[in-house]
Amino acid sequence: MRLDSSAPTRIDLAGGTIDIWPLYLFHWDAMTLNAAINLRAHATIEPRMDGRVELVSLDTDRRSHAAHWSELTADNALPLLALLARHYRLENATLTTRGESPAGAGIAGSSALTIATCGALARYTAASEAAEDLLQVAMNVECQTIKVPTGVQDYRPALYGGIAAIELRVDGIKRVGLQVDPHELERRIVLAYTGAPRNSGTNNWEITKKHIDGDREIFECFERIRDAASRMRAALVAGDWDEVGRQIVDEWTTRKRLAPGVTTPAIESLIARAMRAGATAAKVCGAGGGGCLFCFGPPASRDAIATSLATGGARLLDYRIETEGLRVG
Repeated sequence: MRLDSSAPTRIDLAGGTIDIWPLYLFHWDAMTLNAAINLRAHATIEPRMDGRVELVSLDTDRRSHAAHWSELTADNALPLLALLARHYRLENATLTTRGESPAGAGIAGSSALTIATCGALARYTAASEAAEDLLQVAMNVECQTIKVPTGVQDYRPALYGGIAAIELRVDGIKRVGLQVDPHELERRIVLAYTGAPRNSGTNNWEITKKHIDGDREIFECFERIRDAASRMRAALVAGDWDEVGRQIVDEWTTRKRLAPGVTTPAIESLIARAMRAGATAAKVCGAGGGGCLFCFGPPASRDAIATSLATGGARLLDYRIETEGLRVG
């Protein structure tokens, strides 16, 4: 019997990178804000008749076979899928994945794919489908795959959907859904792919090492990012869109100080175009260096902002805020 699952990607509104363990432990009341979007990652499991395990990534046009799950390791051509299939002891089946977001977009496509795959594998193998169990497996296996610490925020929008604050506390991670009208947020954000993929693992690991080594400037940047996220949360709930824009500017200005590769001349050129068209704020999604850019502004300027980005060479992404998270069935 065929089993399909999917999970949404996200736009990170504020507070990214601080969600990497253990960085948030050094910043009291740390949080991130994100909104799930309907560009989904998909996983499909189909039974086989030959007893083997097959892994297929439609995005990378790669496939791998094994006689048994115990043969699946991180050295596989599809290491993430291999390690997930190994954990769940998948047998006599083909696991196929695909994503709707561009490669290296910075909108948590890999985390969404991991959650979608965990959901499908847990259902197919009758393993635990409890949210905390799926989150733990997803985070740890993705860390095994990219070989650097991962953030904790990206798995929550994939699992739950919606607009939320992820509170990063010493007693655990807490997701708090925010009472924000999704349509009002959509009317103010244009999402575009810059055309250059980014490597979040590289940027984030360099920043993490500096923080742990006691770099004072990095520490102060994280304090400012934490504060911008807190102020933006209050503004979102209050519907104070002008203040939301001001906090996006503050967060992005601070984020660019974290590492030289966070922004690029191409990104700055696109932002300048959007500002001339009426945007009041902009920031790169994820770790920066490429991927997706979102521009924020009044609804009356949305079309002009979109046109300016498209004529500047960016690829506009048609999205909606997604209120539903993981689907399995």
